[in-house]
Amino acid sequence: MRILIIISRVLVGSLFIVSGLIKANDPLGFGYKLEEYFAESALNLPGLMPFALGLGILACLAEVVLGFAVLFGGRMKLATWALLLLTLFFGWLTAYTATCDPNGTYTVMVDGAEVTRGVTCVTDCGCFGDAMKGSVGRSLTPWESFTKDMVLLVFVLPLFIHRKHIGFNTAADDRVLLPAGLVLVAFFSWVFTWWFPVLFTAAGMLGYLLIKRLLQGPKAEWATAGWIAVFTLAFTWYTVQHLPLRDYRPYAEGNSIAEQQQLGKAPVQQIFLVYRNTATGEEKEFDSGGQYPWDDPTWEFVEQRVNVLEEGIDSPVADFLLNDADGNDLTADILGDPSPVLLVMMYNVDKTDPAPLDEIAALATAAFGEGMYVYGISASLFENIEAVRHEHQLPFEFLQCDEKTIKTVVRSNPGVVLLREGVVLGKWHANDVPTISEVKGKLKDEG
Repeated sequence: MRILIIISRVLVGSLFIVSGLIKANDPLGFGYKLEEYFAESALNLPGLMPFALGLGILACLAEVVLGFAVLFGGRMKLATWALLLLTLFFGWLTAYTATCDPNGTYTVMVDGAEVTRGVTCVTDCGCFGDAMKGSVGRSLTPWESFTKDMVLLVFVLPLFIHRKHIGFNTAADDRVLLPAGLVLVAFFSWVFTWWFPVLFTAAGMLGYLLIKRLLQGPKAEWATAGWIAVFTLAFTWYTVQHLPLRDYRPYAEGNSIAEQQQLGKAPVQQIFLVYRNTATGEEKEFDSGGQYPWDDPTWEFVEQRVNVLEEGIDSPVADFLLNDADGNDLTADILGDPSPVLLVMMYNVDKTDPAPLDEIAALATAAFGEGMYVYGISASLFENIEAVRHEHQLPFEFLQCDEKTIKTVVRSNPGVVLLREGVVLGKWHANDVPTISEVKGKLKDEG
């Protein structure tokens, strides 16, 4: 049993640390995922949507603190209860995601009349989401996520059952658990192609060992929990105020949006047409690629049947479409332009932070002087865009794009993206609006 407890502590602790840090690396993205769940058409909790970011940060904090608590043996009665409830909650959430019927409907009252609307199915629980896609190549399916949570529960239960017998680590415990935990964190970091969790975990462990030298008993346990909480919140604050340290999305610096557009693949399928003979009532199936009696009055069309031979593959940037006020699609022109292009991303102009807009206007003017192109990108209505553009004297044309896509490109509203021939050369948060010298420096690095 002792061996099982040690294995469970190392596995559960390391996994929770890495999982929490991946979410803390992109808290806005996790908040957007929670908003999808809170939507009326999903869990019907719209009142929680304004608090999605805060709840997401709390979830990140809880995972990291609990992961370290398991490795250190700190306050295990409280920690194991929290672990069990959190694992059961995530298990329920992934089961809900996996069993959601995309063809389902629900009824709401609008102006006293019943209106039927379609259910929104969240296709990715957000556990590792972009990190899985950006490292392994795809995210876990909802059923795979549910299976992962059930396997995790198998290792959480022994810790919960034997919680009274697990105390704050002795020196002998540390010699086993800390190196083993660090090694497993390193393995997960290798899987996700991001070594920061190893450095973070090592720093957390060093702080814990220092606290143990200075304090004893419950004071040491609470001080350790406080140290890990502050350390985690500092990292999360940085990624909210700037950008994720590790960008797993298809719009990360160095990626070519133009090339990724070519990664999509149409499904291979056969289409059959069923016709009925009006004289005999006989039904016959015809291959749509051959001859079929479309112009024969003795046959009438019944239905179409599609046999999918090979599933299609969606391009990871399929929704990156830029349209002007007249409805013209300028995507290909912008992605193919050999001149540098700055995109000022503002997914919703009414929610945009106005503070950096004067800096952005100055940057755009300087960029025009250097022969660059500048466009604003928003999902807002053009009349709302024009009001903001004139108020802040933004000297560039705006194009429309899908809101979710803009949020995916850059985790800031507004944010600045530098492209050349469809390659992402730079991305900046609203708190880090670049000077024209910084932009030219990115171009020089690329050249």
